[in-house]
Amino acid sequence: MLDIKRYIEHTQLSPKLSEHDINQLIQQARTHEFLGVCVPPFWVKKVKRELQDLDIQVVTVVGFPLGYQMTETKVFETEKAIKDGADEIDVVWSLSAYKSGMNWPKIELAKLSSLCHEQGNILKVIIETAYLSQQEIIEACKIGSDAGVDFIKTSTGYASSGAKEEDIQLMRSVLPSNVGIKASGGIKTYMQAKTMIAAGADRIGSSSGLSIIQEWEAEKII
Repeated sequence: MLDIKRYIEHTQLSPKLSEHDINQLIQQARTHEFLGVCVPPFWVKKVKRELQDLDIQVVTVVGFPLGYQMTETKVFETEKAIKDGADEIDVVWSLSAYKSGMNWPKIELAKLSSLCHEQGNILKVIIETAYLSQQEIIEACKIGSDAGVDFIKTSTGYASSGAKEEDIQLMRSVLPSNVGIKASGGIKTYMQAKTMIAAGADRIGSSSGLSIIQEWEAEKII
């Protein structure tokens, strides 16, 4: 049976999140042993300290949620996040530069890939599929892959829509096998998560990680 907990990055990126919410996420991660937790940069140091004895990846975001910061800013954010203990970086690419026909997104991602890989960290790029046509999704996958990213991620969760099965299938059809896919945005149930994995997703980013796990556990009992 699918071990769903080893796909889930239990996520808490709400602008209203409090230390109580972070403590709750840490406890849920310890109890259920998610593959990872995704938290804002401000909370990385605390979360890493609390989870360092477990095989749980601490993930944070850079250039979030719109991606139009300067590359130097994203580099600094990435360096700081890694110093604070982040294992993986989810960066929002420069959609504005891409839509302008510039080569800059590839240059930026290559810089961040090198920075992460030098430290033994993983880089995922959020391409925000809600704002892309099918052809643009294909191009975004090629840009990320050529720049050396480890994963292409669908969404921030702040756009008009999130992960879609057909987008995951398209991404998997064009990406090389060494580049993973993180489906995120609007995934709230075990069935949705299972559908995304069947379509080709290697990771599931969700703020509903706990309820997904509970549904999975209930199905195991049945």
